[in-house]
Amino acid sequence: QVSLVESGGGSVQTGGSLRLSCAASGNIASTYCMAWFRQSPGKGREAIAHINKDGGTYVAGAAKGRFGISRDSAKNTVDLQMNSLKPEDTAMYYCAARLRAIANCPATTYNYWGQGTQVTVSS
Repeated sequence: QVSLVESGGGSVQTGGSLRLSCAASGNIASTYCMAWFRQSPGKGREAIAHINKDGGTYVAGAAKGRFGISRDSAKNTVDLQMNSLKPEDTAMYYCAARLRAIANCPATTYNYWGQGTQVTVSS
Protein backbone atom coordinates (compact mmCIF):
# COMPACT_ATOMS: atom_id res chain seq x y z
CA GLN A 1 0.00 0.00 0.00
CA VAL A 2 1.08 3.57 -0.76
CA SER A 3 -0.44 6.77 0.59
CA LEU A 4 0.02 10.03 -1.30
CA VAL A 5 -0.55 13.56 -0.04
CA GLU A 6 -0.24 16.57 -2.32
CA SER A 7 0.57 20.11 -1.25
CA GLY A 8 1.63 23.41 -2.75
CA GLY A 9 -1.44 24.38 -4.73
CA GLY A 10 -2.85 27.87 -4.67
CA SER A 11 -3.80 30.89 -6.71
CA VAL A 12 -1.35 32.75 -8.93
CA GLN A 13 -1.50 35.21 -11.78
CA THR A 14 -0.60 34.40 -15.37
CA GLY A 15 3.14 33.96 -15.72
CA GLY A 16 3.61 32.95 -12.11
CA SER A 17 5.10 29.78 -10.67
CA LEU A 18 4.08 27.12 -8.22
CA ARG A 19 5.82 24.04 -6.89
CA LEU A 20 3.61 21.10 -6.03
CA SER A 21 4.89 18.38 -3.75
CA CYS A 22 3.67 14.82 -3.26
CA ALA A 23 4.63 13.10 -0.03
CA ALA A 24 4.52 9.32 -0.25
CA SER A 25 4.33 6.85 2.61
CA GLY A 26 4.03 3.10 2.78
CA ASN A 27 5.69 0.70 0.38
CA ILE A 28 7.79 3.43 -1.20
CA ALA A 29 10.78 1.29 -2.06
CA SER A 30 8.69 -0.66 -4.55
CA THR A 31 7.20 2.37 -6.25
CA TYR A 32 8.35 2.42 -9.86
CA CYS A 33 6.37 5.20 -11.56
CA MET A 34 5.32 8.47 -9.96
CA ALA A 35 3.25 10.96 -11.88
CA TRP A 36 1.23 14.14 -11.83
CA PHE A 37 -2.18 14.41 -13.46
CA ARG A 38 -4.70 17.21 -13.59
CA GLN A 39 -8.41 17.53 -14.14
CA SER A 40 -10.49 20.62 -14.88
CA PRO A 41 -14.28 20.78 -14.44
CA GLY A 42 -15.98 19.13 -17.38
CA LYS A 43 -12.77 17.65 -18.73
CA GLY A 44 -11.11 14.29 -18.47
CA ARG A 45 -8.05 13.56 -16.41
CA GLU A 46 -4.84 14.59 -18.17
CA ALA A 47 -1.38 13.18 -17.58
CA ILE A 48 1.15 15.97 -17.05
CA ALA A 49 4.46 14.31 -16.20
CA HIS A 50 5.98 11.15 -14.81
CA ILE A 51 9.26 9.97 -13.37
CA ASN A 52 10.43 6.40 -12.90
CA LYS A 53 12.58 4.80 -10.26
CA ASP A 54 15.69 5.23 -12.40
CA GLY A 55 15.10 8.97 -12.73
CA GLY A 56 13.76 8.92 -16.27
CA THR A 57 11.22 11.66 -16.83
CA TYR A 58 8.54 12.60 -19.31
CA VAL A 59 6.58 15.84 -19.53
CA ALA A 60 3.48 15.98 -21.71
CA GLY A 61 3.21 18.36 -24.61
CA ALA A 62 0.97 20.95 -22.93
CA ALA A 63 3.47 21.37 -20.11
CA LYS A 64 6.73 20.78 -21.93
CA GLY A 65 9.20 23.59 -21.48
CA ARG A 66 7.23 25.04 -18.55
CA PHE A 67 6.89 22.19 -16.06
CA GLY A 68 9.49 19.86 -14.58
CA ILE A 69 9.19 16.77 -12.39
CA SER A 70 11.71 15.61 -9.82
CA ARG A 71 11.95 12.86 -7.24
CA ASP A 72 13.72 12.82 -3.88
CA SER A 73 14.02 9.21 -2.81
CA ALA A 74 15.48 10.13 0.57
CA LYS A 75 12.46 12.28 1.40
CA ASN A 76 9.94 10.11 -0.48
CA THR A 77 8.65 13.12 -2.37
CA VAL A 78 7.91 13.92 -5.98
CA ASP A 79 7.69 17.57 -6.96
CA LEU A 80 6.17 19.33 -9.95
CA GLN A 81 7.72 22.70 -10.68
CA MET A 82 5.33 24.79 -12.75
CA ASN A 83 6.53 27.96 -14.43
CA SER A 84 4.94 30.43 -16.84
CA LEU A 85 1.51 29.40 -15.67
CA LYS A 86 -1.51 30.10 -17.85
CA PRO A 87 -5.23 30.28 -17.05
CA GLU A 88 -5.68 26.97 -18.89
CA ASP A 89 -3.45 25.32 -16.30
CA THR A 90 -6.21 25.85 -13.75
CA ALA A 91 -7.20 22.41 -12.46
CA MET A 92 -7.08 19.99 -9.59
CA TYR A 93 -3.66 18.36 -9.64
CA TYR A 94 -3.22 14.77 -8.50
CA CYS A 95 -0.19 12.69 -7.62
CA ALA A 96 -0.21 9.02 -8.60
CA ALA A 97 2.00 6.00 -8.10
CA ARG A 98 2.50 2.61 -9.69
CA LEU A 99 4.41 -0.10 -7.88
CA ARG A 100 5.39 -2.53 -10.61
CA ALA A 101 7.90 -1.62 -13.29
CA ILE A 102 6.53 -0.91 -16.74
CA ALA A 103 8.03 0.76 -19.76
CA ASN A 104 7.06 4.41 -20.24
CA CYS A 105 4.77 4.48 -17.16
CA PRO A 106 1.49 4.58 -19.14
CA ALA A 107 -1.14 6.93 -17.75
CA THR A 108 -3.75 4.18 -17.41
CA THR A 109 -1.70 1.94 -15.13
CA TYR A 110 -1.47 3.85 -11.84
CA ASN A 111 -2.62 2.08 -8.71
CA TYR A 112 -2.55 4.79 -6.06
CA TRP A 113 -3.83 8.35 -6.03
CA GLY A 114 -3.71 11.35 -3.75
CA GLN A 115 -6.65 13.61 -2.92
CA GLY A 116 -5.45 16.44 -5.11
CA THR A 117 -4.41 20.06 -4.71
CA GLN A 118 -6.12 22.95 -6.49
CA VAL A 119 -4.21 25.27 -8.80
CA THR A 120 -5.94 28.43 -10.02
CA VAL A 121 -4.30 30.78 -12.51
CA SER A 122 -5.94 34.13 -13.07
CA SER A 123 -5.45 36.39 -16.07
